[in-house]
This record gives sequence, structure tokens and C-alpha cells, in this order.
Amino acid sequence: MTSHFTTLNNGQTIPAIGLGTWQSKTNEVARAVEHALKAGYRHIDCAWAYGNEKEVGEGLRASGVPREEVFITSKLWGTYHRRAEECLDQTLANLGTTYLDLYLVHWPIAMNPNGNHPVMPMRPNGNRDIDESWDLIDTWKSMEAMVKKGKVKAIGASNFSQTVLERILPTAEIVPAVNQLEIHLYNPQLELLEYLKSKKIVPQAYSPLGSTNSPLLADESATEIAKKYGLKSTSDVLLGYLLAKDIIVLPKSVTPSRIESNLTGALEAYSVLTPEDIKTLDGVAAGGKQKRFITPPWGIDLGFDNWPAPTK
Repeated sequence: MTSHFTTLNNGQTIPAIGLGTWQSKTNEVARAVEHALKAGYRHIDCAWAYGNEKEVGEGLRASGVPREEVFITSKLWGTYHRRAEECLDQTLANLGTTYLDLYLVHWPIAMNPNGNHPVMPMRPNGNRDIDESWDLIDTWKSMEAMVKKGKVKAIGASNFSQTVLERILPTAEIVPAVNQLEIHLYNPQLELLEYLKSKKIVPQAYSPLGSTNSPLLADESATEIAKKYGLKSTSDVLLGYLLAKDIIVLPKSVTPSRIESNLTGALEAYSVLTPEDIKTLDGVAAGGKQKRFITPPWGIDLGFDNWPAPTK
């Protein structure tokens, strides 16, 4: 079984369900990717910062699925905003491919490339060491250059609020194809989704099931809907709910049975959920359950609702 597809603003099609690889250990992720592709996935979401792209590449090759049949995404890390092509070339070499289907700016924040750590340079107060002299507009120009060179087919954003998008859009030659965000039942970001729709930017959901030991899986509203339709798991509803809202979902797992059920269960839920169900689920967070799980201490205001105030 393969997932259904969404069309990006450049005409490219993208599978609406992808395998997330964040926090997948290097000794597990190759097998997870191989199993996912054999089970019908055709979309793998990666990032330079995850530190496991070489193993992802091993899984791609072991699956036997031709490269051109797999939609591969990766992300530019913050310490490479001044050296986007260098970061991309490392990703391509690690994955063992000559191009990416989609390349994202992982966070809209450039970090000190000469700081005290190559991945996560820190300041004495515990905040990330931000490269304040660099303009995000220039990062986007370097992303556009990667499209022109043929190294990537599409480019997009990740963790960009409306405020941040409005900084790059006036000068952008290429509008971001997607914006990958923490979107789930408890953090639906409804206003931002409307804005993205108006700009023809497709939303992607990372952590669509929440975090480890997530309270989403025990949510009463989602569980009741799962029972109503005889679905196997509450997670089916959590994923199908996002698919029904035209959001690409990127559930992460290294467990073969869970990898399979995330695909089949999401599609099953998608096929039965009604507009009334979606309305019910859209209201859960506003009913007192609003919660983000991913809020790194950047030390600046990213422009998101429901984000902790930055410490200076």
C-alpha cells in the first residue's frame, strides 16, 4: 500500500505520508528505512543535523526501490547558513544520491559557524549562539541557487512562523513549497495553516503523534472517534485528521509493525473521518490542551503563538 499524493506549488507531487528519521539511532534507521520502503512508503524525511543520513542511504539502497521512486527531503542546518551548498553536498554524499526532491531551511536561524560546537554552538546563558550579522534573505537566495544548479527539485521552510515567512517572501524568486512544523492535535496552528494556504505553501507535520510517551495517544476525543469507526488505534485518528486537512504527515518509528500501521491506519482514518469529526478535533487544543513539545532555547522570538518567552 502506498500513500496518496499532494501537489506542490512547482507542480511536483509528494507522498502525503513520509517516514520521519529524527532521533532514529544510527544502528536502527537503515533497517527502518528499508522496511518502510518495502511496506509502501515512498517519502523519507531526513536532515543533516540528525546525524544519520549515511545510514538512511544504506536503507534506501537495501530496499531495492529505485531512487527516482522515492521522495527524499533533507534540511540545511543553522551553522551552515553561510555555506548552504557545502551542507547540501555532505547530505548528498551521505545519502548516496545526486539530488534531493526537497531541501528545507531547518530553522530560520543562522548560528555561529565558528562557535564552540559544530552543530549546537552555545552562549554562556544556555541559549544557542546565533549569527546575528547574517540575513535570512541571503540564506533563501542560496537555497534558490541550489534549485538553479539542479541539486534540489524544490525548496521549503521548516519552523517558519508567518512573521518569518513575510521576511523572505517579498524578495523570494521561489516561494517555499512547504513549511514543516510541529502540528498535531494539541498544537494545530490553525491561523498559520490558513496563511500557508493563501500562499500555496503546503504544511508538513513533524511529531504528528506528539513526543515520546505522548498524551495525544490517550486523548479522549481522538480515542472516541477511533472507537466509533472501529479503527485499530488512536494514532490512526491523529494521523488521518492531519491528512484530511491536507497536511503531509511524517511519523517517526523504527519498529516494523508501527511503521506499517502508521501508513495503513492513517489512510484508513482519512477515508472515514467526516467534516464534523475534523471540527471536533480542531477544537481540542482550544479546550485547554494546547501544548508544544519542541521549543529549543533560541533566545529570540520566532513569532509563533504558544511559544515560551525567550530568555536573554
